[in-house]
Amino acid sequence: MIESLLMWSSVGPLVLRLVLGLILLVHGWPKLMHVDRWEDDVEVMGFAPGWFWGPAVAVVEMVGALMLVAGVFTQVVAALLVIEFAVIICTVKKGESLVGGYEFELIILAVALALVFMGPGACSIDQAMGLSLV
Repeated sequence: MIESLLMWSSVGPLVLRLVLGLILLVHGWPKLMHVDRWEDDVEVMGFAPGWFWGPAVAVVEMVGALMLVAGVFTQVVAALLVIEFAVIICTVKKGESLVGGYEFELIILAVALALVFMGPGACSIDQAMGLSLV
């Protein structure tokens, strides 16, 4: 029984990559399509200059989402997301409670961190090219 479960262990990271990629696509697309408004929002949150940080976050989320789905440089993208969402939790969401505050960001952080440690898993370009760091 355990051997049959271990045979499927590389599917876990695949599921995490696909779900996280989908979430980032849904959240990153509006930022990229309305980058001028997003730049202003980023400045209001205290990240200046907005003209730099707004597009940077939008690109990390959109390009990162596509790279996660394909499994390209998975661990590098996941590490960037760990940094992004740690900053969000520690600055933007600072002082908010877990429930109704930053639980969504915490889940994204945890999934990204899991991908850093587990690698891309099955059906990834990283795996096919031998690029996984794990």
